[in-house]
Amino acid sequence: MSDYIKVAGAALNQTPMDWEGNQNRIIAALQEAKRRQVSILCLPELCISGYGCEDMFYAPGLWQASVRTLFDILPHTKGIITCLGLPMMYQNRIFNVCAMIVDGKIEGFAAKQFLAGNGIHYEPRWFTPWTSEKRVMIEIKDNEGQAHKYPFGDIFFEVSGIKIGFEICEDAWVANRPGRKLYQYGIDLIMNPSASHFAFNKIDVRKRFVLEGSRAFGVAYLYSNLLGNEAGRAIYDGGVIIASSGEIANIGRRLSFHDVLVTDAVIDINANRIAQSQASTLFEVPEFLDRRIQSQFTFPSMTTRPFDQKERDWEYSETRKEEEFARAVALGLFDYMRKSRSRGFVISLSGGADSAAVAVCCFLAIKLGIESIGLEAFKAKIDYIVALKDCTSAEEIAMQLITTAYQPSENSSEITRRAAEEVAKSISANHSEMDINNIVKNYHAIIEGSLNRKLSWQNDDIALQNIQARVRAPSVWMLANIQGALLLSTSNRSEAAVGYATMDGDTSGGLSPIAGIDKAFLRKWLVWLEKYGINDTLRIEGLSYINSQQPTAELRPQESKQTDEDDLMPYDLLDEIEEAAIRDKKMPAECLLLMQNRFPQYTHAQLLVWIKRFFTLWSRNQWKRERYAPSFHLDDKNLDPKTWCRFPILSSGFERELKELG
Repeated sequence: MSDYIKVAGAALNQTPMDWEGNQNRIIAALQEAKRRQVSILCLPELCISGYGCEDMFYAPGLWQASVRTLFDILPHTKGIITCLGLPMMYQNRIFNVCAMIVDGKIEGFAAKQFLAGNGIHYEPRWFTPWTSEKRVMIEIKDNEGQAHKYPFGDIFFEVSGIKIGFEICEDAWVANRPGRKLYQYGIDLIMNPSASHFAFNKIDVRKRFVLEGSRAFGVAYLYSNLLGNEAGRAIYDGGVIIASSGEIANIGRRLSFHDVLVTDAVIDINANRIAQSQASTLFEVPEFLDRRIQSQFTFPSMTTRPFDQKERDWEYSETRKEEEFARAVALGLFDYMRKSRSRGFVISLSGGADSAAVAVCCFLAIKLGIESIGLEAFKAKIDYIVALKDCTSAEEIAMQLITTAYQPSENSSEITRRAAEEVAKSISANHSEMDINNIVKNYHAIIEGSLNRKLSWQNDDIALQNIQARVRAPSVWMLANIQGALLLSTSNRSEAAVGYATMDGDTSGGLSPIAGIDKAFLRKWLVWLEKYGINDTLRIEGLSYINSQQPTAELRPQESKQTDEDDLMPYDLLDEIEEAAIRDKKMPAECLLLMQNRFPQYTHAQLLVWIKRFFTLWSRNQWKRERYAPSFHLDDKNLDPKTWCRFPILSSGFERELKELG
């Protein structure tokens, strides 16, 4: 056998329970890997069923379909070693497993030992963690009804003398990772099939555990991840990582619009073995080797080749967070649209920062998609939208897919009208103006007749503001319905924290793409996109009309000079309080001390008012957060109560804690 072996990982854009589609993408990855003469291919976690099946993991039909699909794929695995992730039942418990396949034959099933139960992950709800160093035999039937027995559990595989073990996603993120024990058996290669959702700068953490695992265990390490918006909220960035003896051998492109993306590298098995032999780590001789499954495979001869990083330079730029946000939300929007079979996007464009950010992200979904896979492939992925058939540019596609509407009342300004118009023009949206003032006045008259009194700003401020936001919703919903398009809500995380949004108004929509992002970052991002843009070329110059304004709901009469920060507090302060109170679980007194240190420009009295305002509004408005449309998870501070940040709808509202502040 040659010292050198070509290995690969594949990033796959899967969909829960899309049996035919998931199978076809797996087969495409296998075919591409074999075309490149890859010997060992790692596919993502639960790639057969999809990772985001939620409570459908309890359905026996789902496990059965997963096993049937596994056997359907088997003929396509001849001539390669690979792993296929699926849920399996054993002793009335469901396990997250990887089938190890060698040259068309199932050799066994490695089970996940550590389950992700934090943030958006809820694996302990469905799966049982496997006990370390335990192995059993499981019997399953193939698609012809023939029963077969396979080893199942904490096992590793020896294929023609090469030892291969598994760390399945979360397994590698814990201190007592399985690789520590695999090292004692002289493992040559660890495969890590993952479903690790995107978050800002998370790629750095992945690189560290891949590199550290490779270095500490003296192995080649092969990490693969899901890609795209799989199930609605989580966006997966792909990014295969291959390391050997503590050095990167190759890294795959992230946030691509491809369905299948294979990244390969040639590794030196004997170099890793020499590294293990030279290690000074305490070595404990295993008492038995009953975890080893042996089989044979012919490895073709290979030669090494250098690692090429040329197409991923954007990941190392000073503005990587801004570009990560642009690429992640663009991919998330595109996948959400096509997987929901929607025919475009509708946005109520107010002339402010939030709706502008949502609208330009829709345009970026088109521009970056075409940049990633080409015009014809982009159109092919949404070929159910027949209006795109003859489009020859991103701008022509945008005119078909993006509908924006400016909906003024008598309190709207010429500044926001012009800003909305210029942003729409910059992204080639189909833009219109729909005046809501008469509708608002009609509601005033109806309610005044019911109450038998006149409404006034002095007595009815909130109600008069809210009715303007609410009457905008029916017309944009109607546009979305007529076009079969997706109405996008435009609320951000800072406003969600304190309920600064009108239910059934600016919260209306089927998807809320920026509800996981704070206002301060959005404002900086819009300036970046105007002045610098992606690759210093894709800039949205019409954003200058947005960036020159102070954020305002523009719902009170113009002489009031309403701004969001006057209504609430400075956005940067709001975001810091939210992070301390909600993410870090600090009580009001602790938050006050933290803010006094971080914001010395404000007086104690000012901070006291704002701290009390935050905790009061946070507690009072949990019901609003419960009703928000699904949002994308982009960092570790999401407020989505269905998947990330649970809080009681009814509570004391920190009554005692706020009284103690004085």
